[in-house]
Amino acid sequence: MAASVGTTPGGTTPAGMTPAGTTPESEKDTEFQEQERILCPDFLSVAQITEMLAEDVDGVQQKLEKFLNFRNLQTCLKEASLLDYYVSGFLWARGMDFSIIQYSKFMTLLDMLLHNLKTLHMSIEDSIKWLREVMAEIGPSHSQKNEEWNIFDVKQANAIVDYLKVSLFQHYKLYEFLFFSAREEIVIGTEGTRVQVLVREDPSCHGATKPVRHNY
Repeated sequence: MAASVGTTPGGTTPAGMTPAGTTPESEKDTEFQEQERILCPDFLSVAQITEMLAEDVDGVQQKLEKFLNFRNLQTCLKEASLLDYYVSGFLWARGMDFSIIQYSKFMTLLDMLLHNLKTLHMSIEDSIKWLREVMAEIGPSHSQKNEEWNIFDVKQANAIVDYLKVSLFQHYKLYEFLFFSAREEIVIGTEGTRVQVLVREDPSCHGATKPVRHNY
């Protein structure tokens, strides 16, 4: 990030001075490139986002199902839950009237939060800390003088954090269960608002056991 005082091997560089061999313009170019790398690569392409913006709710779900290559929604609880997570996020963003680049970064943010949970086993505390750091980069900052670096304004950044509180963090244990449970849960039917789930132990972890039915 640009600042009036920067560190050098010998100490600090006073405001208004630049290291030898650099210019204010080259520093700005480097900083902009760093900003561009935040939340890259994009989770969805511009073309995919544009396609979904022309769809209704069912169309958005079908498009995301195709983009994510989910083929077992009727029987796989994990796929059904993740699809709902992404569809809900996209529809919420549509209500915010985001630009294409804002859609792109928001959907990538949703995906990275799950990636951190699944691959890095981030705790909810670490995940919230990571979110704050990312929002500090792609959200508003008084130290940034170039407006194109600010992907989200203050109102949008606060709304994103509030949305993630209720969509992800309040259900963090459930997402941990989806990724780390040794059991396999298969949706085998629905009755009204009740979902019938078949739960069986993963043979690779505990050996095969008799399937048990649960109703939720």
